[in-house]
Amino acid sequence: MRLHRVHVGQPLKPESDILLAGGIAHYLRRVIRLEAGQSIVLFNGDGSDYLAEIIKPGKHEVLAQVLRRVEARPESPLRVTLVQALSRGERMDQTLQKGTELGVAAFRPVISERVEIRIRPDKLAKRMEHWRKVVISACEQCGRAVIPAVSEPVNLDQFLAEASSTPRMMLEPGSKTALAQLRLEHQVELLVGPEGGFSSGEIVLAREHGVLPISLGPRILRTETAGAAACAVLQALAGDFR
Repeated sequence: MRLHRVHVGQPLKPESDILLAGGIAHYLRRVIRLEAGQSIVLFNGDGSDYLAEIIKPGKHEVLAQVLRRVEARPESPLRVTLVQALSRGERMDQTLQKGTELGVAAFRPVISERVEIRIRPDKLAKRMEHWRKVVISACEQCGRAVIPAVSEPVNLDQFLAEASSTPRMMLEPGSKTALAQLRLEHQVELLVGPEGGFSSGEIVLAREHGVLPISLGPRILRTETAGAAACAVLQALAGDFR
C-alpha cells in the first residue's frame, strides 16, 4: 500500500520522536485519518525520506516516531534552472508545479516587457510563501526529497547581466535550432517568456549575453505549457526518463 508522504520543516533523525502540529496534524488526523500504529513517510528537503510511525494522534498535535532513513528517488542528472517570466495566478502555480514534477532544480521568476503582473513590495513575502507551498506540495506528490529553490523576481536585464558559466537558452518560436538537437552539459538555464513572448529588443539583448535561441517545434505553446514541455524534452535528452 502506498504510504502518505508529508513535508515537515523540522530536523529528522532515525530513532527519535517528532511532534507534528498545525496544518500537518490536521491533515494527518482529519484528512487522511491516520491512527496510532500506522506508518507515514516524512521529508524535510535534506535529500532523504524518513519512515515514521504514528505514536499518539491528538486533536491538535500528532506524536510520531522516526524509524529509519529511506533512500529517496534520485534527482535528475541535469540541473535545470527554469527562468520563467511572471504569469498570473494559476498559470504561475502550474509552471512551478509541473516544473517540480519534471525535475527542475531551481526557479528564477523574471519581469520582462510584456509581463502583465506586478507584485507590490508589501505583497512579495506572501507570494513567495505561496510559491514555496506549491513547490513543496508538488514534491510530496512526485516523490522528490530535494525542494527546488524559488528566487525573488528580478528584471530580465538584471538576470542577463549576472555572470554565469551555465549554458543559457531561451524559447523563441521560429528559431532554426531545435531543442531536441542539443547536446547537453550537466546544467542549463532555460528562459521562457510571458504570454506574447519576449520583445525583439529582449531577444537581441539575450543573444548579446550569450543566450541561445531554441525552438520547440511548429506550434506556439502557452507560457505555462512551454516550460513544462521544454523541461520534459531536456530530461529525456539527459536520460532522466530511462
